[in-house]
Amino acid sequence: MKFDIEDKATMKKLFDLSKKAQELAYVPYSHFRVGAVILTNDGKYVLGANIENASYGLSMCAERTCMFRTHLLGYKKDDILCLALIGDSTDDYAFPCGACRQVMAELLNLSCPIIIFNQHGEHVDETVKGLLPYSFTQENLK
Repeated sequence: MKFDIEDKATMKKLFDLSKKAQELAYVPYSHFRVGAVILTNDGKYVLGANIENASYGLSMCAERTCMFRTHLLGYKKDDILCLALIGDSTDDYAFPCGACRQVMAELLNLSCPIIIFNQHGEHVDETVKGLLPYSFTQENLK
């Protein structure tokens, strides 16, 4: 399977599943729900949502939940076609935090499309490299 950002049916499905994932969020403190979905090359969609904790540093973002879950299902970075996400912002976009961007640089290809939706279904399209142009990866450890 290939990913085409111009494919309206796929983009609608990513939007709808991002919204579905968002409903799974546990956000008793910020009340700001984020949902994420990864599309794999075998046509699977893997959902993730943000999970908060009273000890804020122990909370987990939707993007990382989604990437970790995908990895635990046995998928590798070459298996991932895109990651899409949505936050509670109506007209604005909820861009990934720095920690999520760093994990993206580890678990996704740097050219992997990242689609950020707003509540209207409009989206901003980026890549991992575009979100984190100077990432720290395993190549830096050699």
